[in-house]
Amino acid sequence: MNPMKHPASRHSLSLTRRAALASAGAASLSLALPIRAQAGSPTQTGETTMSTFTTTDGVEIFYKDWGTGQPIVFSHGWPLSADAWDAQLLYFGQQGYRVIAHDRRGHGRSGQPWDNNNMDRYADDLAELIEHLDLRDAILVGHSTGGGEVTRYIGRHGTARVAKAVLVGAVPPVMLKSATNPNGTPIEVFDGIRRGTALDRSNFFRELTVPFYGFNREGVTANAGFQESFWLQGMAGSVKGQYDSIHEFSEVDYTDDLKRIDVPTLIVHGDDDQIVPIDASARLSADIVPDAQLLVYEGGSHGLAQTEAERFNADLHAFIRG
Repeated sequence: MNPMKHPASRHSLSLTRRAALASAGAASLSLALPIRAQAGSPTQTGETTMSTFTTTDGVEIFYKDWGTGQPIVFSHGWPLSADAWDAQLLYFGQQGYRVIAHDRRGHGRSGQPWDNNNMDRYADDLAELIEHLDLRDAILVGHSTGGGEVTRYIGRHGTARVAKAVLVGAVPPVMLKSATNPNGTPIEVFDGIRRGTALDRSNFFRELTVPFYGFNREGVTANAGFQESFWLQGMAGSVKGQYDSIHEFSEVDYTDDLKRIDVPTLIVHGDDDQIVPIDASARLSADIVPDAQLLVYEGGSHGLAQTEAERFNADLHAFIRG
């Protein structure tokens, strides 16, 4: 057959070209992205190990588990993921510690259930992760909502596997303003967070980065990278999980859990934290926890573990070794 008599149409060539490009793109993407691990099975990506396990109520939890030595377990704040701890995971992994950080259910790369997005379940997920990895003598570090998670974990599961605890910009004992907590935050503020999350979370998360990192303060230069990373982490999560979690970090009372902490505890907080004001959180928690050390960062923001990473890493390291 003479090919000149039956030329392929421009349309069919276009489709063929598109298919080839799509195939090449898919191949490139498959090379660029790590294969998702099966439950309980680590996937090696260079020098990092990323794994998942499935909780007793059927939710897949993503976690990073790097290095060897005494384990340090990091619990992230709302609405972020384990990636918020990058500067700590790298530093402490290089210092000879085993570093573990998970994405809370409804956040990051973990499962997105409709139900059970509550602090009791978050604490139980942490307990199941610790047992899954059979961690002993662990240092638990929780930021913001993650501080509530660490506190509730100890309240529900004790400290048999825990050596020390660290609360950073943490929400305990309770954030909500009331007759017995006059320095707390009014419910209207949390209702506004609910509204922003429900109706326009993309823009709301962008705006939230400004007070989160203190970029609205005189003399403070905004860091676009921090802001973009915050937005990416937030948008990866479940709007339902994040919405439900607002109640958990604002209205849940952790006072009884704080009283059950019987290991050395470091409480780190910025005195210019615009998200979790220090007078209604860290100062009260330091009085409740029997063996607590309060470390105040003058002018420190809610995101001090990122904005002041070198100082925070050094202070945390000194506490762990002390």
